[in-house]
Amino acid sequence: NSVLFSGSSHHDLSQRVADRLGLELGKVVTKKFSNQETSVEIGESVRGEDVYIIQSGCGEINDNLMELLIMINACKIASSSRVTAVIPCFPYARQDKKDKVGKNCSRAPISAKLVANMLSVAGADHIITMDLHASQIQGFFDIPVDNLYAEPAVLQWIKENILEWRNCIIVSPDAGGAKRVTSIADRLNVEFALIHKERKKANEVDRMVLVGDVKDRVAILVDDMADTCGTICHAADKLISAGATKVYAILTHGIFSGPAISRINNAPFEAVVVTNTIPQEEKMKHCPKIQFIDISMILAEAIRRTHNGESVSYLFSHVPL
Repeated sequence: NSVLFSGSSHHDLSQRVADRLGLELGKVVTKKFSNQETSVEIGESVRGEDVYIIQSGCGEINDNLMELLIMINACKIASSSRVTAVIPCFPYARQDKKDKVGKNCSRAPISAKLVANMLSVAGADHIITMDLHASQIQGFFDIPVDNLYAEPAVLQWIKENILEWRNCIIVSPDAGGAKRVTSIADRLNVEFALIHKERKKANEVDRMVLVGDVKDRVAILVDDMADTCGTICHAADKLISAGATKVYAILTHGIFSGPAISRINNAPFEAVVVTNTIPQEEKMKHCPKIQFIDISMILAEAIRRTHNGESVSYLFSHVPL
């Protein structure tokens, strides 16, 4: 039997997953003591159960991560047979290597590895996540990790919502996303371009060079996440000045912190499309350009397949009906 719990980071997504699976969300009370310590009470028996805990790395990231660790541990020591952490947006995924930029780089932490260790030590037996910033993060774990892709849902959105998609060009806002972009361009049978950017320091872009021809085409920027949106807004300006007719942005994780919303409002986007790995309701109120793709059915299907011991690789290329 499987039990589904929701952390406090993204209740809407957890509810959608539960509805899709035909399950009730498990009873759990998360609260904070007056000294800000996190307290979790699991309100039902999990002995011998297959437990899934949905908690995304967003909002109060550190509090939510700690809450997830405590929930995993609570289920583990209550004798559950297996605990799977479903983490739609993996926290600290960008701190995955020691960069060679900056004079203090040799003392940089690799926090993504630390988070992986913490999840394992807390007692997680399995991780389900989506569009990791770098696929190698799976290798930070000694437990199985299923890295799902939003790509099938993105392809579906493009075909349904962009009329002239056959004459579009898929653009990566940086060299790191080239692989993701070529994959989408191949599946749509269109061309791709990329923008080479030079960063002097994190969250600030220095100069950009466009490689590829976007003249008189619809340009679709694709990336795994957008935080302060400096990169994609610069990229959009660059594409318009290079002769693109329209610019869309499609991102898996819309973090949108700091000046992001005002930047998007002022940028020449037709639409900025994100998945709901991170709650977007509030941001959509302040920015009419933001639209979301629901990926709850992908997570739900991954949970169902994992529970039944079926293969998950079907989801890498198909959206469950």
